[in-house]
Amino acid sequence: MRHLLLIAALLPTLATAEIYRWTDEQGRVHFGQRPVAGAETVQVKPQVVERDAHTREREARSQRFYDARREEQQQAAASAAAQREERDNECRDLRRRLAQIPEGFNYYRTDINGERIYYSDEETDTARRQLRERIAQRCS
Repeated sequence: MRHLLLIAALLPTLATAEIYRWTDEQGRVHFGQRPVAGAETVQVKPQVVERDAHTREREARSQRFYDARREEQQQAAASAAAQREERDNECRDLRRRLAQIPEGFNYYRTDINGERIYYSDEETDTARRQLRERIAQRCS
């Protein structure tokens, strides 16, 4: 595609440039843009490349595939970013919950009546261990 654009950009300059042809003493034919004694001007007509319907359809199909692939990549990147954000939020919450379990103090939860139910030391240690394990699994 780039080559076609380059050729299209150069066509006007090629159409206006004068090309000269001459033969040297050894009989070799040369072409150049500067006139040399005995050189003749060569007419250069740019060739127009006309693409058929099949080629245009193939190019359109390729473009649609490229656009669909780029859209898939953008969606995958957005999904991965959302998953990272969700995991980061979960890790912050786990670390916050672990920090709320004080060392050597009573840990409790509130029941539906608003009364505190205190954990035993074993339950507190189990809660700490479980939180640390979840942090190690999810937040490494």
